[in-house]
Amino acid sequence: MPPKAPWKTRPPERDYSHRALIDKLGVKVGQRIAVLGVEDAEFLKDLADRVPEYSRGRLIASTDLIFFSAEACEDLSRLKSLARSISKSGGIWVVYPKGQKHIREIDVINAGKSAGLTDNKVCRFSETHTGLRFVIPVAKR
Repeated sequence: MPPKAPWKTRPPERDYSHRALIDKLGVKVGQRIAVLGVEDAEFLKDLADRVPEYSRGRLIASTDLIFFSAEACEDLSRLKSLARSISKSGGIWVVYPKGQKHIREIDVINAGKSAGLTDNKVCRFSETHTGLRFVIPVAKR
């Protein structure tokens, strides 16, 4: 395989390819986390190892991170109410199926914008799902 072009090579501290999913998602010890509908066993185990007291199935106030499963466009209508539960510097990871016609990345992005949020990170969540993180725009914090 030919070497990467120099402009495509990231410095080691910026290369995320070798990092665990839990690190890519920005989960830190002590955060307030809610998981709504995400059932990936490996993710839940890693999350429990890092943040044993996360909330599963219910919202909590001033949440640092919400992991929200959206299997269909109709699910995305909850984003506006979820946005009211995150802290000013918090985020919502929308976990949705990859490569589907019934829920596309643009649908997720548009729903986030309609909820007053900005998308700022995308991550391969699993073989079948992608995660897209939304935050409150800096100007509104």
